[in-house]
Amino acid sequence: MATNYDVSHREGKVARNIEQQTAKFPSDIFLWAGLGLLAAGGIMQLTRAKKAGIYISDWAAPILIMGLYNKLVKLEGSDGVSSNR
Repeated sequence: MATNYDVSHREGKVARNIEQQTAKFPSDIFLWAGLGLLAAGGIMQLTRAKKAGIYISDWAAPILIMGLYNKLVKLEGSDGVSSNR
């Protein structure tokens, strides 16, 4: 896979610190949280709490996207440039 890393574009100090802290979370947490929200929303849809079910299941996609971002940070580093490249 061809990569095009411009070393002059680095992450800021705040973003780097946030990514270092969030990379400590296992990726499974985000996966199970997203699936749990979908299940909870589905159960609520089957009961009388339809609006709450929609609200709860709407959170599944952002949680799963955060899990993808977490995985990318773990694989590529905070700015995509690792020390061994």
